[in-house]
Amino acid sequence: MTDNLTQDSFNLFIALAEDAANWMGQPLIDITKEQRGNLTDLKKKNLLTTFCDEGCEWASFTAEGIALAAANNIEI
Repeated sequence: MTDNLTQDSFNLFIALAEDAANWMGQPLIDITKEQRGNLTDLKKKNLLTTFCDEGCEWASFTAEGIALAAANNIEI
């Protein structure tokens, strides 16, 4: 499942997945300008979607994203 992810995209995914428990499964996206391309990569690969609420950007994991997190021992 991670074969088509760059290491940087995978690292961002893991960071968001690990933070999800702090945000009821939908973590706040607080990333650098350089990480924007990695976030786009995760969205294009259908691992998560994003939405804005109260002026902040949040991530919502797809079934594929939840499965990848579980494969890395992270419960969302």
